[in-house]
Amino acid sequence: MKRVLSGIQPTGSPHIGNYLGALKNWAKIQYDYDSIYCIVDLHAITVYQDPKELNTKVQQLAGILLAIGIDKKSLVLQSRVPEHAELAWLLTCVTPVGWLERMTQYKAKSQAQETISDGLLQYPVLMAADILLYQADVVPVGDDQKQHVELTRDIAQRFNSLYPEHGETFTMPATHLPTVGARVMGLDDPEKKMSKSEPGAGHAIGLLDEPAVIRKKIMRATTDSKPGVDFDNPGAGVRNLLAIYQAFTEATNDDMRERFSGMRYGDLKKTVAEAVVAGLDPIQRRYREITSDEITQALALGSANAGVIADSTLKKVKRAMGLFAFD
Repeated sequence: MKRVLSGIQPTGSPHIGNYLGALKNWAKIQYDYDSIYCIVDLHAITVYQDPKELNTKVQQLAGILLAIGIDKKSLVLQSRVPEHAELAWLLTCVTPVGWLERMTQYKAKSQAQETISDGLLQYPVLMAADILLYQADVVPVGDDQKQHVELTRDIAQRFNSLYPEHGETFTMPATHLPTVGARVMGLDDPEKKMSKSEPGAGHAIGLLDEPAVIRKKIMRATTDSKPGVDFDNPGAGVRNLLAIYQAFTEATNDDMRERFSGMRYGDLKKTVAEAVVAGLDPIQRRYREITSDEITQALALGSANAGVIADSTLKKVKRAMGLFAFD
């Protein structure tokens, strides 16, 4: 089976954009691939995180992933597999600084910070290490991360070219997505993708939000100036609400047109809110059942399984570079 790898940072609160855009698909495709899904806590600390809060967020995110249906054998905690950091250093030594300085996310994030850590610059190398450590064939990422996967391919090609004696060390990861989830925009600003880092209370619907909170947020969502739903030419806010409904219910376009054409926005919002509440209910109920011991055991099992692959790859890398690798 081909191996698929993806990761998510334990920062902010996971929301329906994360779920509909990625996490739902993780669960759906996990048995079609040899799947590794990583909580990337080492990436999170490229900017300061309160230690207690980070620890809590890791456990919360692991619980959410289990509640969504991710198999505990596939769930990996990045910092628990030390080969991630070690391979990142080895790859840093073959990666030109110019490649990193050209990264779009680095430029954007560095402009927003007074002090730029070296970790922020090296973030894409650590991501490359995540992917190459497991010889991943497919990396399902959003458009904002595709540049990082392309950089990973460049780093892998450069490494294979510099150290060819034992054959190609790294598998070239594919940049295409095995499935594409819904692109969910912010409720308060439907021109921007829903984000965990946006501070506005009405921006995103958290996966653990109470039903009353969900309804309140959706009733306040931005629509447009038309009196009702123009299905053929909806405004950005209306289009976003329709997309959320369709993603949760899997309604066909014909069903959507018949149900929503001409509907007043208050009724649209109520309908979408109930679909979201119903869609999140089984996840929230399962989350409340999961114990801290279950989370700890799942992370230990998945990380141990991943560590076997990671150890094999790292030994291969060390031999290629002439470093002494113990068998």
